[in-house]
Amino acid sequence: MVNVLFILTDQLRADCLGAFGNTDIDSKNIDSIAEDGVRFTNSFCTSPVCTPSRYSILTSMYPHQHQGYTNDSSIPYTYMTFPEILKSHGYDTEVIGKMHTNPSDLNVGYTKVTLAEQTEPGRYEDDYHKVLQSKGLTDRIDEYDQVLKIRERAPESYWNSFGAMESTLSEQDHSTNWIGDQAIDAVRQWKGDKNLLTLSFIKPHHPFDPPYPWSTMYNPEKLQLLPGWIETTMDRDLDYHEGYFPHDLLTVDKLKQVMAYYYANISFIDYKIGQIIGILKEKKLYDDTLIVFSSDHGEFMGHHHMLLKSNHMYDPIVKVPLIIKYPISYNRLGTSDELANNIDIGPTILEIAGIDKHRDMAGNSLLSKSDREFVITEDNRGSAYMIRSKRYKLLSYNTEDESLFFDLETDPYEFENLYFDESYKDTVVYFEKVLARFVLFDHPAPIYQPPNKEKI
Repeated sequence: MVNVLFILTDQLRADCLGAFGNTDIDSKNIDSIAEDGVRFTNSFCTSPVCTPSRYSILTSMYPHQHQGYTNDSSIPYTYMTFPEILKSHGYDTEVIGKMHTNPSDLNVGYTKVTLAEQTEPGRYEDDYHKVLQSKGLTDRIDEYDQVLKIRERAPESYWNSFGAMESTLSEQDHSTNWIGDQAIDAVRQWKGDKNLLTLSFIKPHHPFDPPYPWSTMYNPEKLQLLPGWIETTMDRDLDYHEGYFPHDLLTVDKLKQVMAYYYANISFIDYKIGQIIGILKEKKLYDDTLIVFSSDHGEFMGHHHMLLKSNHMYDPIVKVPLIIKYPISYNRLGTSDELANNIDIGPTILEIAGIDKHRDMAGNSLLSKSDREFVITEDNRGSAYMIRSKRYKLLSYNTEDESLFFDLETDPYEFENLYFDESYKDTVVYFEKVLARFVLFDHPAPIYQPPNKEKI
C-alpha cells in the first residue's frame, strides 16, 4: 500500500510549465516533482470539456462509455471509480476542491469531500462559497464569468480584458489559497500508508483573476507568445465557434495581459503545491508517496488566434501535462513520449497500490510501457472525434467536408488540412477504419444493479 496525492488543475495548457519547456513561468515546485518522477510529453484528455474529462479520470472510461458528455451530465452511481476501489481496500479517500460533477455531491468514492466549485449550481452549495458568504465576500470576477445572469450585466472592463482582471478577493480568500490550505491540513493528518487525497484546483480556468500581489508577478511586455499564434483567426475556426470572448477582437497586447494573469494563477497554484510538498517532507512521507499531477483539458492561449476552448480539438486543448512521481523504490525518472490518456491515471494509481483495476476500466497502467498506437478524444456528444498517433491526427466529424487531417511532423501547429490530399489518402482511410472500430464496437460496459444497490 502507498499514500497517493493526485493533483488536478483545470484548463492548464501543457507547455505552460517550466518542466514542459516554458522559460517565462515560475513553476519550480511542480518542476521539482517532475525532476523526481516521469514527465509524459504525449498525454491527452478524453474530452476537451471539464466534466466529461473528469468522469473519464474517475471511471477510466471514455465519454461514450460513461455517457457523461456535457458539464450538466451525470453518471450512474454503479460505475466503479478508482477512489471507490481504493476505499474498498481500506484507504481513507478525500477530495478537496473542484469536482464539477452533477449533482455536486455525487458519490464517486470519497469518504470526505470539501468542495470549491465554480459553475452553477455547485458554487451555491459548496464549502468554499459558504465561507466567503460568512465573511460577506463575493468572488465578483468569477461571477461575471460563470453566472449567466451576472455575466449579462458584466462591465465593459470584463469584456475588453477578455476576463483578465485582478481578483476582488485578497490572496487569503482566493480559491487557490483556500483549497491549498485545506490540503495542507489534510496531509498533516495523514497516518499510515493508505491515504488518497485528490487535490483539485479551480484555476487556471478562466476568468484570469489572480489576487494581489500575484497579479503583479509577470510583466506582459516581457512574455513570449506561445507557439501557434497567428495574426488573424482562421475562417474554419470562426465558423466552428466565434469564441466565448470574440476571437477576432483578440490582440497581442490583450493576449499578453491574459497570459500574465494566467501564469500568475499557475504560479500561485505552484506555491501552494510547494507548501504541501514541504509538509510531506517534514513528515518524511514524500519519497514513498505516489504523486500524480495533471489537468482535465488544455487552453488555446493564443493558438490559431483563439482563447479558452470550444473549437476544433487542436493539441493545446487536448494535450495535458502529466507528471507521475513514483515511490522511490520504483526508481522511475525521466521523460516518456509514449501516448497516454487520462483514462490511464486510475489504473496506474491502482497498480502502484497493489490493486487490480476494475474489469470495465478502458485505461492501462503507465507503470508498464504502452504499445498504444493512437489516443482518441471525443466531443459534442460523439459527433466529433480526434484520433491521433505521434505523427498524424484526424479530426472526424459527421461529414467529410468538416473533417481535418494533419501531418504533425511537417505542420506541428495544425494549419494545413490534408484530408483531401491524395498523397495522404491511404493514411486517412486507415485512421478512419480504426476510429470506426472504436465507435462501433467499444460499447458502454453492461451494468448490473443488485437489489441492495451496492456497487459491484
